[in-house]
Amino acid sequence: MNERVWIGLAAAYGFLAVACGAFGAHALRARLDPQALAVYQTAVQYHFWHGLGLLGVGLLMLHWPTGERLGWCAGLLIAGLLLFCGSLYALALSGATWLGMLAPIGGLAFIAAWLVLAAVAWHHR
Repeated sequence: MNERVWIGLAAAYGFLAVACGAFGAHALRARLDPQALAVYQTAVQYHFWHGLGLLGVGLLMLHWPTGERLGWCAGLLIAGLLLFCGSLYALALSGATWLGMLAPIGGLAFIAAWLVLAAVAWHHR
């Protein structure tokens, strides 16, 4: 995928982060117990930060000729968003504790994405 697709996806994830955050603050505050609400808020927080990270990667693709490696970084960020944030949202809303097993896989995807970005930056000339 090219950088414009990643930037567009970052914008979509940003929109979703704001929508999920507002939904949590207004519609869920009275419906979820404090522990479930804390899990939901963690998902929103990671959603925002890694959506912004995806935007940064897309912008770097416009300027650095390392698109394939940055594409891996972007893909790992998407995987983290889906697995980490998605599983935490679903866990908070459904109470299905087995969904919590997906979060560490998403967390590893986030870690890998940042490591790939560091390696790209380190080797960029």
